[in-house]
Amino acid sequence: MQLQQLVYFLAVADTRHFTRAAERVHVAQPSLSQQIKALERELGASLFSRARGNIALTDAGEALLPLARRIIADTETATQEVQELVHLRRGRVRLGATPSLATGLLPDVLRDFHDRYPGIRLVVEQGGSRDLVRELASGSLDLALIVLPLQSHDPALDATPLLHEDLVVVTAVDGPPPCEGPAIRIGDLRDRPLVMFRSGYDLRDLTVAACRAAGFEPRFAIEGGEMDAVLGFVEAGLGPAVVPGMVAGRRPRLRTTPFEAPGLQRTVALAHRKDVEPPRAARELRRVLLEHVPV
Repeated sequence: MQLQQLVYFLAVADTRHFTRAAERVHVAQPSLSQQIKALERELGASLFSRARGNIALTDAGEALLPLARRIIADTETATQEVQELVHLRRGRVRLGATPSLATGLLPDVLRDFHDRYPGIRLVVEQGGSRDLVRELASGSLDLALIVLPLQSHDPALDATPLLHEDLVVVTAVDGPPPCEGPAIRIGDLRDRPLVMFRSGYDLRDLTVAACRAAGFEPRFAIEGGEMDAVLGFVEAGLGPAVVPGMVAGRRPRLRTTPFEAPGLQRTVALAHRKDVEPPRAARELRRVLLEHVPV
């Protein structure tokens, strides 16, 4: 089995068309088809069904697909590691982060890293923790900032807790405060319809769990947004929201109210695959990130 055959296989799997796949990998279509057939002969199974011009993966093709993606990703990582050995003058780091961490923590970190290593290309992907873990497992990311605990345990994942981040309630600065005192209790949100994040969002799960632990089911004034949308809805007076303190402090049109002790927190962790050491540039980004973590 050759790496180039796997590249051709992935191109056909993604495009479901042999001609378009050949164009993607810059090879003549007959050559691509011959390599696919050679791969099928070696594996002893057809990878694609070709009924009436429709290209679909067979069961064997479906089984090979995630393995091929991982092999290609690991090959790319190995290539990057070799290239980055020369004083980190070039290379790439693929970093995943939840939207709130991308907004609140990463700007200063990435600016510092870029100042030190301007030749390293930074690729940032935002998503929920569960999505980012899947990207790590597939080899599409080198590092990811995620929120613990994860919904499922992945034995191939190494997650190192970095900080415990306080959550706060934000309301429109020109509206009434969410409570009478300087701090709010979860129970004070019982009769306040919330601005809520989309399903699968870490902060949504945490907020709903905290409300249920206090004995009530939260009501939503509006739901379905990402971080910027939720903050904008709160600024417009649509209701309060529970967000990380580091995000709230960057929006002057928001009033920030802390929770009463012991407060409401979340644990932020830095994750990578156990079976593959992150590339050198990613390890250096991890070091810079740790310098910026609040003590």
